[in-house]
Amino acid sequence: MNLTERINADMKDAMKAGDKLKLETLRMMRAAIIEFEKNGSGNAMEATDELKIVSNAAKKRKDAIEMYDTHGRTELADKERAELAIIEQYMPAMMSDDEVRAELRTIITQLGAASPSDVGKVMGAAMKTLKGKADGTAVQRLAKELLGA
Repeated sequence: MNLTERINADMKDAMKAGDKLKLETLRMMRAAIIEFEKNGSGNAMEATDELKIVSNAAKKRKDAIEMYDTHGRTELADKERAELAIIEQYMPAMMSDDEVRAELRTIITQLGAASPSDVGKVMGAAMKTLKGKADGTAVQRLAKELLGA
């Protein structure tokens, strides 16, 4: 079952259950998928495209949560957190810090990186390998830690 089919099925379940927040969140994700499909490129949606749509939706929620928390709007931040929890159900499982560290050590060895000035080079290679599997902020933090930055 691809992402579109899964979202459509879950939308039906949310309608039946009367879960307005879940229904609203799923409709937003479905709209993003439809927008992608109708962008005129003529390309069929692939798993990487689905991941990109879900990741963008999650990032928007995280940014909104941060902004609302900064400005003391806890009720809006809580709504965004609830939406983020729904969106995260459609994301692949993220790698743990230990798994990311192990992958980064391999990349650092391959590139011959040794100093903090090599973080950019390591990040470029790491994000190609870890895209969708690990959070970019965590990858950067761990890369700096391993390179002594």
